[in-house]
Amino acid sequence: MATTLAAGSKYDLVMVQGATFEKAFEWKDATKVAINLTGYTARLQIRSDTDSSTTLLELTTENGRITLNDPTAGVIQLYVSAADTAALTFNTGVYDLELQHIASGRTIVDNIVYGNVSLRKNVTR
Repeated sequence: MATTLAAGSKYDLVMVQGATFEKAFEWKDATKVAINLTGYTARLQIRSDTDSSTTLLELTTENGRITLNDPTAGVIQLYVSAADTAALTFNTGVYDLELQHIASGRTIVDNIVYGNVSLRKNVTR
């Protein structure tokens, strides 16, 4: 089930080390109509804090960790494999998710969701 978002929403994420991470968001406008994501790209970075120059994990439409499978419904799917989460070592961090598209010849960037990320350490190996 997807979490419905308006631009600028705060939503905290919990990842489990060694487990597949999947999260779906639906981006809707103020009248609860889905934003059509046709032609959009997406990017998300996790860092230890907002001022850190080190990226702990990056999800993009280009690296396959973000998909826009149902663009007319505004659905954004995040995915990190179990092998990739097993390699993570941070405890907490911050993230934001940006969507980009071209309108009238200009690149438009929308920051639609941000928050904290917690990594719960794996017990069963």
